[in-house]
Amino acid sequence: MLTYTFRRTLVSIPTLLFIAFVIFFIVKLSPSDPTGNLPLTIPPEVREKIRESLGVNQPFLVQFFLWLKQIVVTEPLHWMNETFGTQFEIGQRILSYQTRSPVMDLIVQRMPQTLWVVGTSYVVGVLIAVPIGIISAYRQYSWFDQAGTFVSMVGFSVPPFFSGVLVIILFSIIIPRESMFWLPSIYDTTHEVVGWESFKFQFRQMIMPVMVLALQTTAQISRFLRASMLDNLNQDYVRTARAKGVKERSVVLLHALRNSMIPVITVIALGVPAIFGGAIITEQIFKVNGLGQLLIIAIQGGDVPTVQTITFMFAGLIVLFNLIADILYGVFDPRIRYD
Repeated sequence: MLTYTFRRTLVSIPTLLFIAFVIFFIVKLSPSDPTGNLPLTIPPEVREKIRESLGVNQPFLVQFFLWLKQIVVTEPLHWMNETFGTQFEIGQRILSYQTRSPVMDLIVQRMPQTLWVVGTSYVVGVLIAVPIGIISAYRQYSWFDQAGTFVSMVGFSVPPFFSGVLVIILFSIIIPRESMFWLPSIYDTTHEVVGWESFKFQFRQMIMPVMVLALQTTAQISRFLRASMLDNLNQDYVRTARAKGVKERSVVLLHALRNSMIPVITVIALGVPAIFGGAIITEQIFKVNGLGQLLIIAIQGGDVPTVQTITFMFAGLIVLFNLIADILYGVFDPRIRYD
C-alpha cells in the first residue's frame, strides 16, 4: 500500500507543476498593471521602480519561477517561522496589487469563513445523499425513489445563483421577520459564538448558504450511488450471500455498498474542489466574506497575484483529492493497489 501511495504521489507532482504554469500563463495575459490603482500624481519613474520591485518587467519564465518559488518555498518557510518560531531566511512574499499586503495573509483571514460554510454543506450533502442513494436503489421505482429522482433533477438543473436568490425571497422576504422560519439573508462574518443565543443565530444564518450548496452535492452523489448500487444488487455474489442466509442488512451494507462505493469515491473526492467553485457564487449572494468574494474582488481590480494564488489553490485541491481518491481505491479494492 505504501508503494502504491508513493507512486501515485509522484504522478501528482508534475501534474501540479503543469497546472501552475498554465494558470500563471493565462492570468498573465490580462492587461493588469500593479500601479494602476495608484494616484495619477505619482511620477512615471516611481511607477517604473515599483514595477521593478515586483518583478513585473522581468522575462515571463523568470516571473513564473519566482512566483513558483514564493508559493513552494517562501510561504511555507514564513508559516514555519510564524508557527514554530524558526529563523529561516525568506525572500519577498507574494504581494497583492490592491492592498500591497501578502496574498497568503488575505487568504488565511478569509479561509475560516469559507471552510465553515463549504465544509458544513459538503458533510450535510454527503450524509443526506448516501442514505437516499441506498434506499432508492433497494426500493427501485417506489415513491421514495421517485421523490429522490425529482430532488436530484432539481439539484442538477437549478444553478446556485438562482436557488440562492429563491431561498432568500422565500425565507427572508415572504416569511415575516417575527416568524420562527425567517432566516437572515446576509451572512454576518463578524459574529462570534459565545453562548446559546449566539449559537442559534449562527445556525440560522448558515442554513440558507449550506442548503444551496448541499443541494447539488446531494443530487450528484445520490444518483451515482443509486446507479452503482443497482448494478451490484443484481450481481451473483449478492444472490449467493442471500442464499447462504446472510441477513439482508448485511447483504446491502457490507456486500453491495462496499463495492458500490468504489466509483462513488471519485464523485465525493472531486466534489470538494467543485463545491469550492460553487461557493464563489454563493458567497456573493449571501455576502459571505470568504475566498470566493476575495477572488471576485481581485478579478474586478486586476489583482493578478491574488487571482493566480487562489486559482492555484483550487487547482491544487483538485490534484490533492484526485490523489486521495486513488488511495481510497486501494483501500476499498485491494486488487487496484497490486496492479
